Amino acid sequence: MEVILLERVEKLGAIGDVVNVKPGFARNYLLPNKKALRANEANRKLFEATRAQIEADNAKRREAAQGDAGTVEGKTLVLIRQASNTGQLYGSVAARDLAELLTAQGSRVTKSQIVLDRPIKAIGLHEVRVALHPEVSAMIKVNVARSPEEAELQAQGVDVMAQLYERDDAGFTEAFDPNAEPGEIAAAGAEEGAPAPSEVFEPGAEPEAPAEETAGE
Repeated sequence: MEVILLERVEKLGAIGDVVNVKPGFARNYLLPNKKALRANEANRKLFEATRAQIEADNAKRREAAQGDAGTVEGKTLVLIRQASNTGQLYGSVAARDLAELLTAQGSRVTKSQIVLDRPIKAIGLHEVRVALHPEVSAMIKVNVARSPEEAELQAQGVDVMAQLYERDDAGFTEAFDPNAEPGEIAAAGAEEGAPAPSEVFEPGAEPEAPAEETAGE
């Protein structure tokens, strides 16, 4: 289906461009949101007659969005969520959560302006784009952690999950003796005072004769 764009649409075109899109995309998104008109003869004439006003209105919205971008750009949102030992969240962080946090901090942002391909489902630092206008966007950081202390470590650049993995691995490290026979207990791990392998009593073995006393003792 051919449509006339009434504003810039990412990966499609700019104001006034006639583009070919899938019918479902046009009917479900472009047309109801007044981002485009069907490209028929009547609408072509209508667009040309109102083009100057459409472009002026777009410029005003762009200017307002640039002002809003100053309250959003570079912000870090901290969300404390429950998660497993592998860092997977019990749930997820969605666009609505981020929009509500930004709004609570004084920014004018709607859920539809949060560009999130899929919900956030793991702890860590995540970069998210906020599209305030088709020609204006800002970047924010989302710090998802299991506690305020963990969030602070992540803000300092600490890879919390990497530290957890290293600690788990260290807890299962065993001493390795390259000279030990298969199944033999490493001597380094034996307790002080424990008999050496040669001193272990074997049932049925003849007791060793006591060493002769040194003369004069």
